[in-house]
Formats: sequence, C-alpha cells, structure tokens
Amino acid sequence: MDGDSRLHSGENEGRSFFLGWVLGKLRNAVVMTLKRIRQRLLQVIIVAFVVFLLLWIAAFLYGSFYFSYMPQATFSTPVHFYYRTDCESPYSFPCSHPVANISLIRNNRHVLTFGQAYRMTLQLEMPDSPVNQDLGMFMIRTACFSRDGEQVASSARSTGQLLSASSSRFSMLRYRSDLLRQLGTVLFLPAFLTGVTEQKQVLEVELFSEYIEDPYSPSVTGMIEILSNKVQIYSSELLIHAHFTGIRYILFNFPLISALVGVSSNFSFLSLLFILSYLRLLFRVGQGPAQIRRATGRKGNF
Repeated sequence: MDGDSRLHSGENEGRSFFLGWVLGKLRNAVVMTLKRIRQRLLQVIIVAFVVFLLLWIAAFLYGSFYFSYMPQATFSTPVHFYYRTDCESPYSFPCSHPVANISLIRNNRHVLTFGQAYRMTLQLEMPDSPVNQDLGMFMIRTACFSRDGEQVASSARSTGQLLSASSSRFSMLRYRSDLLRQLGTVLFLPAFLTGVTEQKQVLEVELFSEYIEDPYSPSVTGMIEILSNKVQIYSSELLIHAHFTGIRYILFNFPLISALVGVSSNFSFLSLLFILSYLRLLFRVGQGPAQIRRATGRKGNF
C-alpha cells in the first residue's frame, strides 16, 4: 500500500511539474507575443505620425509656393465717373468729359503682379436711348500712374474696337430699327413694367490687350476718360484678367493634378531626406561600440 501511495504521489508531482512547466512556457510565449505586438503597434504609430507630418509639410510647402507664385486671376471694381458742371454756360450740359479714378491697390497690396500680362476691359451699361443712338462713335482714354504721379502707360480706344463674345468689333450701339424697337417694347412690356429687364445695352471696351506691370515704377492708380460729354451711362465696371502662360497656365487650369504632382514630389524629397538622416544616425550608433573597443584596445596595448 505504501508503495502504491508513493507511486501515485510521484505521478502527481510529475504531472504538476509538467503542468507548471507548460504554463510557464505559455506565459512566456504570451508575454513575448504581447511585447512584439506592442512594439509593432508602436512602430506603426511612429511611422504613421512621420508620414502624416511629412505629408503636412509637403502640402504646406506646395501651398506656400502656389499662393506666392500665382497672381490674382481676376480683378473687378466699379467705375464711378464724374465731370465738372461749374462752367459758364447757359445750357445744362456738363462742361467736361466723364472721368474716373481707379485704385490699383487692395489691402495695401498691388493688384497687378510684376511680369504678368493682363487684359483690361471696361464694361459699360448704357441705356438704349436716342441720345446714345445719335452719339455714334466715341473715344475712351485710359492712363496708369505710379505713386510719384508719373504716367506709366496710356491707351486710347474707340468703341469701334469693342469686343463681343465672337470677337466682333462694333463702332456704336447695336442698331435696331424703329419697328423692331416698337415690337420689342410691346413683347417685353410686362418685363419692362415690373422692372425685370430694361432697355439697355452692355458694351465691353478693351483698354489694354497685354498690359505688363513695370517693377521699377508700378502703377497705383488708373484714370479712365470718356471723350464725350453727352454719353449716358447707367453703370460701369473695370475688369482685369490675367493671361497665364507656362507653369502658371498649368497651375491655374489644372489645379488638382498640379497639387497632386507638387505634394507628391515634396513628399518624396522629404521622405528621402528623412531616410538618409535616419540611416546616418543608425550608422553612427552602430559605429559607437566598435570605436570604443578600438580605443580601449589601444590603451591596453600601451
């Protein structure tokens, strides 16, 4: 009986020892697995943070380049004409031509960029009145002045050089016969009475086809003068459009593709610099112990 009890106790001790050994191995495996998962997770977080940081820097660099290199594409401002009426004349007509001064500075910055070609047009909203119909061709003179009052550029255009949507040129208001006017008045009478539309024409006068700003004498003001004291105008507006060429043309007309190319190029360059810096740091860290051993070995030889 004693032998059997000893045999059973030995078997129990062996089983418990084996079970403890298995549990210890399993615990060590679980601990090592958790450590590896933690290290991998930490590495993934660090890599994701570095990639996000490099992407943000690449996008910031491209945005800074775009907003510093690309000028304003369009600029529009209302034109308010004035004229003198203090002349010695028994008639009620003004004694000077309509003149307007325009500021070419917005938010303390020049509207026009140096070296960029611009197209300037004057949009006139004129009533289709007998006075304007009998006026015929009239001239519009434009001049740009620098801060010192020096005239930078000038242009004199007649309404015979007006541009339409088909690039046709007109010398006056579009002609319509009396019968056509009467029919149009009767047809659009409800719209005229309610104020939805008016009897008017909109003309566009090209002042400068390719105006390039002088970097040594930038223009700050512009003067527009209509050489007729009988012209009738509802409102007017100056339109400035930038004529982009080369890289600016691609950046303006293909903004999404340009942004993708620019950001990816910056990201690739920054990633290459980061990888080279990281490898250089690893190379220095790897050479540290070897250099220490060599230094200690040389001291021991002495």
